[in-house]
Amino acid sequence: MAFLDQNPAIGFPMAAGFGLLVGSFLNVVILRLPKRLEWQWKRDSREMLGEPDNYDPPPPGIVVERSHCPHCKAQLSWHENIPLFSWLALRGKCRHCRAPISPQYPLVELLTMLLFVACVWRFGFGWQGFGAMVFTAFLIALSGIDLRTQLLPDQLTLPLMWLGLIAAADNLYMPVKPALLGAVAGYLSLWIVWWVFKQLTGKEGMGHGDFKLLAAIGAWAGLSGVLPTILFSSLVGAIVGSIWLAMKGRDKATPIPFGPYLAIAGWITFFWGNQIVDGYMRYSGLSGP
Repeated sequence: MAFLDQNPAIGFPMAAGFGLLVGSFLNVVILRLPKRLEWQWKRDSREMLGEPDNYDPPPPGIVVERSHCPHCKAQLSWHENIPLFSWLALRGKCRHCRAPISPQYPLVELLTMLLFVACVWRFGFGWQGFGAMVFTAFLIALSGIDLRTQLLPDQLTLPLMWLGLIAAADNLYMPVKPALLGAVAGYLSLWIVWWVFKQLTGKEGMGHGDFKLLAAIGAWAGLSGVLPTILFSSLVGAIVGSIWLAMKGRDKATPIPFGPYLAIAGWITFFWGNQIVDGYMRYSGLSGP
């Protein structure tokens, strides 16, 4: 790790390559995990209701099954699985059936690569940098799933929260107390908003996955990071959401996934939250002399 810190010309390309590989895996998680969960939920429901367990083949697994074209089902060879470069070489089309390949694949891989480079630039090539990569990868996967399905699976939000608390146990970014308080405050803050809104309107304004995602972000960013995350995500969500509704010609009652905005705000707060708050305090004159 010290060698990479002293030789960034080697370390940054390694981080970029690692980001491309992880981004390729995150595409698999984004596309396959919701289908696996839906299959399991249906199976559990039939068992609970005492209905016959009709044969329903499970969707492809996340790790074992090889990648294939979603249109013609042809398995992809190794040179068609090279992150980003394969999509460019194939010009965004399947080699077998010429069906268009979703731009999600290269975009997720490119985004992961850039953010992983930012992780080692901000935290170095040690455990802090690696932990930041883990945090980033979870947020990308959760954002992609929420955008596609409006789900934030417990299978990702809860491990992310526990990993943040484990990192705090080793004082990787902060002591245990602010991380634990951040997780609690993150969950309760959105839960209270949800509860009050439901009492006033009889409707649920957000999903429970949002509470757990903010709890996970609080475990990584600490208690002081919860409020900036809420403020940033609300601001970005209001602006981007309004533009999206206007472009699609939909009314304000249309549900919009909030997870990506929480993820963006949480990532920024985790990286530069203290500097942003300190800068605001100095600019507003609220800090001491």
